[in-house]
Amino acid sequence: MNRFEYIRAESVTEAATEMARPGSVLLAAGTNLLDLMKVDVLRPKRLIDITHLPDLDRIETMEDGSVRIGAMVRNSDLAFDETFAAAFPAVAEALLSGASPQLRNAATVGGNLLQRTRCRYFYDTASACNKRAPGAGCDAIDGENRGHAILGWSTHCIATHPSDFCVALAAFDATVEIESANDWRCVPLADFHRLPGDDPGNETVLAPGELIVAVRLPAKSAAFAGHARYLKVRERTSYAFALVSAAAGLDFADDGTIRAARIALGGVAPKPWRAEAAEAMLVGGVASPELFAEAGRSALADAEPSGDNAYKIELTQRVVARVLANAAAGTPDTMPALPASPFAPVSGGPVHA
Repeated sequence: MNRFEYIRAESVTEAATEMARPGSVLLAAGTNLLDLMKVDVLRPKRLIDITHLPDLDRIETMEDGSVRIGAMVRNSDLAFDETFAAAFPAVAEALLSGASPQLRNAATVGGNLLQRTRCRYFYDTASACNKRAPGAGCDAIDGENRGHAILGWSTHCIATHPSDFCVALAAFDATVEIESANDWRCVPLADFHRLPGDDPGNETVLAPGELIVAVRLPAKSAAFAGHARYLKVRERTSYAFALVSAAAGLDFADDGTIRAARIALGGVAPKPWRAEAAEAMLVGGVASPELFAEAGRSALADAEPSGDNAYKIELTQRVVARVLANAAAGTPDTMPALPASPFAPVSGGPVHA
């Protein structure tokens, strides 16, 4: 690990001012950052510790009914907040699908949004990676890429975004509050992460000197609380990143037709992927396996394999159909036990993935 300067920020303004200096990186829980430093993928000149900043660890219901989640709120605290989980159950389910309990107890909301890809070529400093070293090339293009993107990728990068949490946030219209020393702005989560294009290293809309201070979920998204689910498919039963995931919410009219729908995908693109065309075609329909299968096909209409991952197209179509069926059946009062959980009701029996 290289030498670096450590700065403990006492205010958001101080943290933002320090972040405007080249080579500065924010330190919260460090669950991703420290790993990257240890394997020499990141070599920051200074770490700006924001763990002691006031007011960033609150979960608040605002006057307009939206829920504001401070950037330093821990993943476990948010997932197990009863009021939040009741209003946004698919978001809580996504949080509990990620990492291990130990990591969820440390990891933060803001850090989750900023975590880096788990592409093996990004982590291997002997490999060419445009995201890690601009202009180096992308060894994943012709390498082992069965886990890589089928939507939104470019010839410069085919890596996927790893977050479970961000998929659910994208589905339910979350926004990101961003602050600098002199300004404040709010950006839709769906627009916060950039597609790679010809500059894969530029992953978010954050400018130098800006940091995430909160995430908001609008009151209108709580309308999906009775029919909202998250589904994750992975190669290992526990603590693995998604091959494919999906968050879905349905809102039903009194006559049983679908009044509104929300779908977002994970594990298939360089950013959480909102499937708006599939949402639109569900409106006015009646829940059925056939309709949900059609929605899956619509969500993947623009998909294109980036290598040995053509299987992801059909897999994702099936995941979309299944998560919609789960949502239509209703949000359970108690979420099913997660894979490898000691609380699973029957050893070896079916579990929620």
